Amino acid sequence: MFRLSIPIVFLWVGFTSHSVSGNTDSPTNSVKLFDGKTLELFETWLVDSKHRDPKGVFSVRYGTIRISGDGFGYLATKKAFKDYHLTVEYRWGAKNHRHRVGKARDSGIFLHATGPHGNSYDGNGAYMAAIECNVMEGAVGDILLIKGKDQDDKSIPIQVTADVRKQKDNEGWYTWSPSKQKGGRRVTLDDGGRINWFDKSTGWRDTFGFRGKRDVESKPNQWTKVECICQGGTITIKVNGVTVNQVTDVQPREGKILLQCEGSEVFYRRVDLRFGLSN
Repeated sequence: MFRLSIPIVFLWVGFTSHSVSGNTDSPTNSVKLFDGKTLELFETWLVDSKHRDPKGVFSVRYGTIRISGDGFGYLATKKAFKDYHLTVEYRWGAKNHRHRVGKARDSGIFLHATGPHGNSYDGNGAYMAAIECNVMEGAVGDILLIKGKDQDDKSIPIQVTADVRKQKDNEGWYTWSPSKQKGGRRVTLDDGGRINWFDKSTGWRDTFGFRGKRDVESKPNQWTKVECICQGGTITIKVNGVTVNQVTDVQPREGKILLQCEGSEVFYRRVDLRFGLSN
């Protein structure tokens, strides 16, 4: 079972890191995880080549992070964090690779990623156990539970609770209810699964360029702003300023932050953290 480590103070690039091993005070600092020039605060992982990146899947181009999509893996922060407000801005590239050819463009922001690199059951070790904020056409803001195992080969507990609509979607998943609707209920997921963002199209299809009538994601050639507000046991997701999803009773409550590579070209131009802020 994942347990919090004893607090220790870290100093990193001139600010007090609110890291997994960090001080448990309430810093008011902020940090740019991406400075527009280098990936020095990240490390790479690809299921095929581990920490090597022979095909240049992860690179910096014109002040943005480019993830080519030609592979399965992630960029991971070198440090782990808790209680933060993460702001990311992304834009889709033009190409899908491998199993995603013809399908919806797909990436993800993994929160509270825990355990050794490549420990996920998904993708045969392409990712880490985490709570994922989905970045996918028509599904931006879905929350997914990514299961994985620790260094002793034991499953890492992943859990969220959410208020959801009574009816499940066509694939059998729950949809977040912003207010407790009549007939709605509260559910806890602890064995994988997904909580859809509140206005996800009931006709969602895994097809390239999919867009629901009520999607708040920007058009493909424009930048979309995603905010992941992690405070205690609550994660709130905003897309272009709209609160689209929220879960509570989250476990784990700290870990690394990952930018996923899952077959689609995507660019990230902003990856910022703020600390000591309320939701």
